[in-house]
Amino acid sequence: MNLVIDIGNTQAKIAAFQKTELISKKVVLNDEILKHAKGLLTEFSEIQWIILSSVSIPSQKVVKNLKSQCNLIIVDSCIRTPFTNDYRTPKTLGTDRIALVSASTQKFLNENVLIIDAGTCITFDFITNDNRYLGGAISPGIEMRYKMLHEQTANLPLLNMTQPHYLIGNSTNNSIHSGVVNGVLKEIEGVINAYEKKYNDLKVILTGGDGNFLSKQLKSSIFANSNFLLEGLNNLLEFNKNE
Repeated sequence: MNLVIDIGNTQAKIAAFQKTELISKKVVLNDEILKHAKGLLTEFSEIQWIILSSVSIPSQKVVKNLKSQCNLIIVDSCIRTPFTNDYRTPKTLGTDRIALVSASTQKFLNENVLIIDAGTCITFDFITNDNRYLGGAISPGIEMRYKMLHEQTANLPLLNMTQPHYLIGNSTNNSIHSGVVNGVLKEIEGVINAYEKKYNDLKVILTGGDGNFLSKQLKSSIFANSNFLLEGLNNLLEFNKNE
């Protein structure tokens, strides 16, 4: 069995996998990672490998403790990948994007795949049907857009994400909701349409914290999978642990 840990800015996802099957998942605060990792290691004594991905350099305390309990792989730009990486600056490619593309090679090998991760940022990642990762795009996420409107203007309020059931906002608040959410939806649909014109039989995956919110409103045919990144990390682990 494998233990997968994905550390974000304030929270982490910790998951146990039996081969490719997700058995257990927890979302915890970053300062509780070791406590919950230890709990899963106790619950699933068959775990022998851990993979760790982090948006920043992981704590040495966390790394040292995990190494003392299991074989540990830390995801970085040098990790072996189950795809050909044609990104021009591979050292700047985020570990989350590496994991997402790795998941696509397990689920949709030999297909053109566009992966959309709607989180703090919205990332678009594309891999061809001959297993070549070309890159994609990065744009502000929904929460970031609300914050930017508030912080970069004198009078616009900071609002929480709300699904607008209208195109024309008849108040400042409604106009913000329409601009942010409808803008993101049209952006995503526009990107999907552009890829579909260039690549046949395109598979589109939507994941990330805002994935479920957006999937209910998108008209395009997509596969929504909130665990796609965790599955990708597990796939990376399987690909690297017998190196």
